[in-house]
Amino acid sequence: MARTKAISLIQSGSTKVELSELSGLVIQNIQKETLSSGLKSQSYTGNPASGSVEYRRFKNSASQEYGTARAAGKGTALTVPPTTVNLNTHREIVEEAAKFDLDTFGVGNIMARRADNHVDTVAAEFDTAFFQAGFTEGTAFTTSETDAGKITEALIQSLETVKNDYVRGVPRNIMRLILSPNFYGNMRDYLDKTVHNANVDTAAEDFTTFHGVRVYSSVFLPTDAKAIIMIEGAIAQPAVIYPYKDPEKIPLSNDYGISMFYDYGTKVLTPDLVFTYSNPSA
Repeated sequence: MARTKAISLIQSGSTKVELSELSGLVIQNIQKETLSSGLKSQSYTGNPASGSVEYRRFKNSASQEYGTARAAGKGTALTVPPTTVNLNTHREIVEEAAKFDLDTFGVGNIMARRADNHVDTVAAEFDTAFFQAGFTEGTAFTTSETDAGKITEALIQSLETVKNDYVRGVPRNIMRLILSPNFYGNMRDYLDKTVHNANVDTAAEDFTTFHGVRVYSSVFLPTDAKAIIMIEGAIAQPAVIYPYKDPEKIPLSNDYGISMFYDYGTKVLTPDLVFTYSNPSA
């Protein structure tokens, strides 16, 4: 079956855009451009299109004296209550394009240009919601340190030393540290001025890792936020992005509607493994 062309009534010539390709481009780019897409948990069951998915977290095993299970006639039961994440945020981007513009620029050009902007819009919304959830549900970190490097190391250790029914310490290679541009700059200055190592490129924008932890910079942290550290998969953000459709004629006008619809939900799955730092004076 042939793919649906961008539009058959307005666009002329042989440059019609195939909507399925355009939709794929948008979804792929959103996955690429969002920082949250690389950090969120992918370990869910269910279909996001159904409106909700489930995540499960197993407790650590515990050893017992030999013969305990034999005497009891059973082993320790595995109780794993699911965490349900609902896709309860329903969003749309609906824009109008004049027929004159469609005729002049071509549907393909307009749709491609708007698709680029839609990618930026959805990416910004996903990241903003993702990090806001982390700061709302995670653990606030405080320290008396004032040096950027020492603050960051203390923040890392706060996650590294977590111990509970699910965790026996956290290896640094699965940690992810996201800094505000301001605090990222402070860290860059710290490396430039205090780390006397020929391998430190003071001209580079990125320093990628700090003491074994992968580092990112994001403009989508909440206001006054300095940093957030978590493990990969600590936060869930299932999403469904619906494919583009043909531009629709707006009643009683000569304009056409270009629309994109998407649903998503955001929830912290492991609040014990998310630490936030918001000291405005740092």
